[in-house]
Amino acid sequence: MTDTSLAKPALRLPEFVALFSLTTSLIALSIDAILPALGDMGQALAVGTPNDTQLIVTLFIFGMVFGELFFGPLSDAIGRKKAILLGLAIYGAGTVIAMTAGSLEQMLLGRIVQGIGVSGPKIASRALIRDQFEGAAMARILSFIMMVFILVPMLAPALGQAVLAVADWRGIFNVFLAIAAVVALWMQLRQPETLTPERRIRFSLASILANGLLIVRHGPVMAYTFAAGFLFGALLLYLSTVQAIMVDLYGVGELFALYFAILALGIGIASFSNSQMVLRFGMHRLAVTALVGLICFAALLLFLALSHGGVPPFPIFMTLCFAIFFCNGLLFGNVNAMAMQSLGRVAGLGASMIASISSLVAVVLSVVIGRFYDQTVVPLTIGFLIAGGCSLVLVLAARRSRQGEV
Repeated sequence: MTDTSLAKPALRLPEFVALFSLTTSLIALSIDAILPALGDMGQALAVGTPNDTQLIVTLFIFGMVFGELFFGPLSDAIGRKKAILLGLAIYGAGTVIAMTAGSLEQMLLGRIVQGIGVSGPKIASRALIRDQFEGAAMARILSFIMMVFILVPMLAPALGQAVLAVADWRGIFNVFLAIAAVVALWMQLRQPETLTPERRIRFSLASILANGLLIVRHGPVMAYTFAAGFLFGALLLYLSTVQAIMVDLYGVGELFALYFAILALGIGIASFSNSQMVLRFGMHRLAVTALVGLICFAALLLFLALSHGGVPPFPIFMTLCFAIFFCNGLLFGNVNAMAMQSLGRVAGLGASMIASISSLVAVVLSVVIGRFYDQTVVPLTIGFLIAGGCSLVLVLAARRSRQGEV
C-alpha cells in the first residue's frame, strides 16, 4: 500500500485526536470510574464472595470479545461512522441495564451488553485511523490518542469518588450515558466517513470466514495479537485487584484515586515519549526494549514481595509499578500498530479479530490469576511476568517472519 491510497484526514489533527481520544476513553472510563464503588456495589447487590466483584470488571471485557467479532466486518460493510454510532446506542442500553440492577446477575448482564456496544467505537475507530494513516505515522497517531486518553484512567477513579460524594454508585452510570451522548453528537456532526462505497466488503458469513482464515493464518498478525492479549491481561488483572490491594493491604483510603492516577501517569508519559521516539527508533526496537524492562521490573517486584511476606513496602510497590506501567505505555500503541500493519482492505475485520482474540486472552489470564488473589501482591507480579515473557517471545518470533500483507 502506498500513501496515495490512504484517505486524506478530514479533521485537523488536534480535533481528530481529541474526538477519538474521547471515543476510545469510554472503555477506560467504564472500568476505572467504578473502581471506588466496587465495595458499595458488592454490598448493594448482595455479593457473597468478595472475589466475585472482580467479575464486574472482567465481564465488561468479556462482552467486548463478542462485540469485537461483530463490529469489524460490520464496519467494512456499512462504513466506520455508522458502526461507531450503532455501538454507542448498544452501549447506552447496557448502561441502563447495569444502572437499574438489583442483583449481581443483572449487573453482569448490563456490563456484558456495555462491552458489546463499546466495541463499535473501539474497532471502527481503529479501522478509521488505519484508513488514513499507516506505519510509524499510525503508531504516532495512536500514541497521541493514548497520551490524551490516559487522562481518563488517571481521573476516572476521582470522578467516581466525586459522584459517590453526592449520589450512590448508580450515578456513575448516568455519567457514562452523558459522555456517550456527547461522543455520538460530535461524531455525527464533525467526522466524515472514510470508507468509500467501492472499498466496502459485503457483510456475508462466507466472506468473513474466508478473510478471517487469511488473517488467522498470518503468523505475525497472530503473534502480535496474542502479545497484545497478554499485556492487556496483566493490566486487566491489575484493574481487578488494585482497589483491594491499595485499600485493604496498604490502607490508602480516600487517597486511592490519587495513587491510581500516579501509576496511570507512567503510561501517559511513556505514550507521549513513544509518539516522538517511534519515528526515530522504530516500533520493534522500542517494543523489545520495553518488554525486557517490564520483565526485569516485575521480577524485582516479585522478589521484594516474597521477601516481605507478599506485601512489599508501599513506596517500593508504587515505584516498581510506575516503572512497569511506563514500559506498558511504550508497548500498547506499538504492538497494536504492528499487528494492524499487515492488514489492507480487511482492516475492519482484522481490527475486529485482533481485538477480540486479544481480549479473550486477557480475560482468561486475568480471571485465572485473579482467582489466586490472596491478600498479597504476588499474583499480580506473576501476571506481569507471564505477560512480559510470553509477549517478548511472540514479538521476536513475528519479526523473523517474511509474510507480506494479508
